[in-house]
Amino acid sequence: MLEATSVKVKAALDECRWMIIKGSKSFSLAARLFDAETRDAAFFLYGWCRYCDDQVDQAGREESRPQLEQRLSALSEATCSAFSSAVQEQAVFIAMQHIVQRYSIPAHYALELIEGMAMDVRGTRYRTFADLSLYCYRVAGTVGLMMSHVMGLRDEQALKHAADLGTAMQLTNIARDIIEDAEMGRIYLPLNWLKEADIAPEEIALQKNRQKLALVTQRLLRQAQLYYRSGDAGLWHLSFRSACAVAAARHVYAEIGSLLLRKGSSAWDQRTYVTGPRKVCVIVRGLLHVIASIPSRMMRPWSAAPIRMIWRHSEVQ
Repeated sequence: MLEATSVKVKAALDECRWMIIKGSKSFSLAARLFDAETRDAAFFLYGWCRYCDDQVDQAGREESRPQLEQRLSALSEATCSAFSSAVQEQAVFIAMQHIVQRYSIPAHYALELIEGMAMDVRGTRYRTFADLSLYCYRVAGTVGLMMSHVMGLRDEQALKHAADLGTAMQLTNIARDIIEDAEMGRIYLPLNWLKEADIAPEEIALQKNRQKLALVTQRLLRQAQLYYRSGDAGLWHLSFRSACAVAAARHVYAEIGSLLLRKGSSAWDQRTYVTGPRKVCVIVRGLLHVIASIPSRMMRPWSAAPIRMIWRHSEVQ
């Protein structure tokens, strides 16, 4: 039985590894900095996240809202099953069950992520930045929290920094994809910000609003920077190799925001991404930040503390 299970887990790993290589070259590159066990677990988690995201996005083009709600309900049930001892047959749920059992990941985070996807299905609009931060916490902060269980933390209070880093990355995603999302009817920018900028939500994608939209985006990315700084504070609580991997991903994502700021009103003329040579430069910058912590790390060698608490959005604020 154990041998059969290990074969299924290995097959799941191969599929999840393929998913991350295909879906995110940046995360795939950063993941190489993890030790082998942590890297495999990161692939497992990514596979489940990508599967959930694809389920909603691909079906959203063809299905009605009630059908999507049913799909989300089925996704929640399948995920809950992965957090139990029930035998899993699908690769991404075999993967999820493996890391849940190995790293004691709370079901709360996975179900919160699915609830964030439900906000997309319902076409939720965000009146204030505080409302938007809840969405970002659900769809991205929870990923940071689940990865915290995989990587281990020096102090469980550092869960806040993990959630904040995920939120920062999601804010960067939102800034990059404003026009693309708006054309699909998804408006993430706080409505009170749009009102102050004199942009009607249904006119976000219009060329005449690009300059005003660039100013609102600057405001959004300033908020992202605050979350990135909190995420940086959490690097100390990770092992050296995990800190290097997280710093690499963090700096690549933050660079997308920097490029958007430089482009101004032309930021959405074509999709913004970090090119190969520039990606290497920003990753090196992130690694140097972690390397600078070596003297402090030598004075206090890293060891993982038990994670008993579940970090919730109210605690992140």
